[in-house]
Amino acid sequence: MNNSVSNTARLIGAGLRALLVLTVICGVIYPLAVTGIAQALFNDKANGSEIRDGSGAVVGSSLIGQTYDLPKQNPDDPEEAAKPDLKWFQPRPSNGLGSNSVNTQYALILSGATNRSADNGAVNGRCGKDAEEGTLCAQVVAAKEAVIADNTAAGYQVKPEDVPADAVTSSGSGLDPNISPEYAKIQVHRVAERNGLDVTQVEKLVADHTTGRTLGFMGEPRVNVLELNTALRSLTRS
Repeated sequence: MNNSVSNTARLIGAGLRALLVLTVICGVIYPLAVTGIAQALFNDKANGSEIRDGSGAVVGSSLIGQTYDLPKQNPDDPEEAAKPDLKWFQPRPSNGLGSNSVNTQYALILSGATNRSADNGAVNGRCGKDAEEGTLCAQVVAAKEAVIADNTAAGYQVKPEDVPADAVTSSGSGLDPNISPEYAKIQVHRVAERNGLDVTQVEKLVADHTTGRTLGFMGEPRVNVLELNTALRSLTRS
């Protein structure tokens, strides 16, 4: 009997010591070590890839897209469609995403794709104005018309064939922070006109914020919209 109690007590003691040691190692030392290494070597990424404006205030993350819309005339009307604020470079569409009350420029409650096929709503294999309302084809046609109308400025006409795919379709998550250089290019004249800037100034801004392929061969060239608009804000205030 005494041996049984002694063995049980010894096992409980060993278990408690193991629990204490593992708690200190896995719950204290390891998290502190990982956090310290991340802060020392990857400070920007460890803190959420924050983007700051000229005053040092955090305006968002370079990893998550934002919308640049005009304030709603009736904020309490959920059916009122948001209208883009055309003085800013516009991101990719993010149809169907939710919003939050903390920062209305983010759409983080829901993310994801429509999962519709590329020919959803196509008539005779083509996406045209006769596409059924609510289908992907109808959305793409409407988005293309809006891109052409919004970005046509004095002395500059957007051609339908110049509208890139990312201007009329959302990404898989709907939160893509980047657009193609081609989409940024067709917005230059409109942004320059709306902000009273010279076109060459805005073209240089786009060029300065265009990132090439990763390691020279992975992915596609891209422009981070938040970084670009943050630089544009600084330029218009200077």
